[in-house]
Amino acid sequence: MLTVGSVVLGVSDVRRAAAFWTAALGYAPREEIADDWVVLVPVDGPGVQLSLGLSETPVQELPRVHLDLYAKDAADQAAEVERLLSLGAERVDWAHYPDDADFVVLADTEGNRFCVIDTGHP
Repeated sequence: MLTVGSVVLGVSDVRRAAAFWTAALGYAPREEIADDWVVLVPVDGPGVQLSLGLSETPVQELPRVHLDLYAKDAADQAAEVERLLSLGAERVDWAHYPDDADFVVLADTEGNRFCVIDTGHP
């Protein structure tokens, strides 16, 4: 049976993206950061790796694949969104929010979209 070993994001600046995602997730580079590739791993034990690879592909406005980051409740979600914004993330003006959405759409320093989910939302 296969398992997910790593989620890979294309980025235009590997070092900048690594700085954002290590601070955002509490991850660390598995090896020395190269100009075109790095694998980030959880500092506190096993978990999904996040790999960042140099890419010239433009950012997708409506990406088919993205990361969902889980917060325990609405207060945690709001605090995490503010923390991520302070690290360089940007709010995305998302026209597709449903009424009473349990997620907030952000973009990382490379423009890659991701969501912060309120997992306590009914």
